[in-house]
Amino acid sequence: MSVIRSVVRGVGSYLPATLVTNADLASRVDTSDEWIVQRTGIRERHIAAEGEMTSDLGREAALRALADAGLEPGDIDLIVLATSTPDQTFPATAATIQAQLGITQGAAFDLQAVCSGFVFALSTADAHLRTGMFKRALVIGAETFSRILDWTDRGTCVLFGDGAGAVVLEAVAVDAAGGRGVLTSHLRTDGRHRSKLFVDGGPSSTQTVGHLRMEGREVFRHAVGMITDVIEDAFAASGESAETIDWFVPHQANRRIIDASAQKLQIAPGKVVTTVDRHGNTSAASIPLALDVARKDGRIKDDDLVLLEAMGGGFTWASALVRW
Repeated sequence: MSVIRSVVRGVGSYLPATLVTNADLASRVDTSDEWIVQRTGIRERHIAAEGEMTSDLGREAALRALADAGLEPGDIDLIVLATSTPDQTFPATAATIQAQLGITQGAAFDLQAVCSGFVFALSTADAHLRTGMFKRALVIGAETFSRILDWTDRGTCVLFGDGAGAVVLEAVAVDAAGGRGVLTSHLRTDGRHRSKLFVDGGPSSTQTVGHLRMEGREVFRHAVGMITDVIEDAFAASGESAETIDWFVPHQANRRIIDASAQKLQIAPGKVVTTVDRHGNTSAASIPLALDVARKDGRIKDDDLVLLEAMGGGFTWASALVRW
């Protein structure tokens, strides 16, 4: 029996040219390379240039994903952009990217779930494709978190970077018993945790952009439990397990969280894709950036079973299982 699934046709990413190392940050705030690496695993991150916006990063990642898929912009009829750092309050930055790509059909909109945004966006695009409303989608995660950081706060400014990643999804009839595509996704939100990770500004509250604020210990304390919760749901829904997946591609926030989650789920270390050391936490861009790295270096191959997960401010947390 065949079913309609959202199959990954291509993946691409983009990082700004400016590279900022831990040593660079140590010259600006009271920190050190040893302190940052020990607590987070981060060694460097990319920062957008003056005048370089989230739409610029997202457009370049989208073009590379289209090239990887062998498609043209005109083949796309849906764009879902996950971002917490849009170019402006409105219109949606997805609409800006749509126009820059020369796409005039279909729909384009932004989705905001902070670091879980890409998985939320993937699930949203998947739902639209499976209904037949659209045929092909660009799912993009793009962030310029450097624009909302307090560069005097060593507890947050050392953690984040800028970047973008994208995948092309296509609605395809596949074998229900083992075909490719998005197999299952699970999304969660609990707004009671707002004060633990938030931005202290916005159009309705302060009429300013604001800065990111975080209670790091509290975020860490909740992270592993929330991550394992949605992954266990994914395994239960699909019949898969830590043994049967080929790759675990988590949100790249903190190496200690990644390692602790994999250990609790009994996922072998060799199956874990980690890029946090090179990218820092790029929020909604981190998973597609990591996917592109692992696809380009030959780790993720056709028919591999890939587990995605993320947790972000809100709190939000999510998982997805994708047969590549």
